[in-house]
Amino acid sequence: MRLAAPLGDARAWRGKALDAGWRHVLAPEVLAALVAGEDCAEALQRVALTLEEGPGFAVIAGLDSDRLGREAAQAAYWALGRSLGEPLEQNIEGDLLYDVRDTGREVSAGARFSVTNAESTFHIDSAFSPRIPDYVGLLCLQVARSGGRSQLVSACALHDALLTECPEVLDALYGAFYFDRRGQHRADEEPVHRAPVFAWDGRELTMRYLRYYIEVGHERAQVALSAAQTRALAAVEEQLQRPDLRVEFDLEPGHMLFTNNHWILHNRTAFEDFADPTLRRHCVRLWLGRRGE
Repeated sequence: MRLAAPLGDARAWRGKALDAGWRHVLAPEVLAALVAGEDCAEALQRVALTLEEGPGFAVIAGLDSDRLGREAAQAAYWALGRSLGEPLEQNIEGDLLYDVRDTGREVSAGARFSVTNAESTFHIDSAFSPRIPDYVGLLCLQVARSGGRSQLVSACALHDALLTECPEVLDALYGAFYFDRRGQHRADEEPVHRAPVFAWDGRELTMRYLRYYIEVGHERAQVALSAAQTRALAAVEEQLQRPDLRVEFDLEPGHMLFTNNHWILHNRTAFEDFADPTLRRHCVRLWLGRRGE
């Protein structure tokens, strides 16, 4: 099934026309409850609605990691995440909380972008997995010396733009591509996952995307990208470079970003760290599944 008309609702936002409804501040009593490990699903309903029926992302301030200390801040972040969904494993080691920081490794040597200081390029998290997380959370504990800016694009707005400007590429994007799994699979599983970039179930448009992982996936599967697939990926990348499609901002220590991982693409620009290891950029990631699914 394919979406054949512009979506035209709140999910298909464009950066310049987006209001500030995605910014949230934790009330002191909610923060106190989270620090105590309490379920705050009712108090966070507006955030949950933002993820599902609004622009698909939320930046939440009010978590003073310097005052609370990193351990208490992470505990509150964990409680907030669990109030929105069920934590999912993020690697074959089974980590539920995942440190996002530069380890000195290289993407070209098989590392995931999350452990490098390279620009991640626009993507959906875990696009290479049979099941992708419904939501992605990111707690900022320490910012880089320079760079590391967050950029978001709605896949719904991207799809609308492709439908209007180059609809001929959509057939290929609804077809299957090979995604390299970056070693995140059991010994009895394939090192690539085959899936379309776009999918439409009649209600929700979803996207799987990270171009580099697609290119490496096709090399690993020994299946060359067709001319139509190459043109389609180039068209996606061209649209993703449009400043009017994106929103961008800098996360500050204590800020939490949550995105709907089915249709919000995110990018982190390249960054330069401080020489002092205690001052280097450090974020903590959560992957969440929708409650009851």
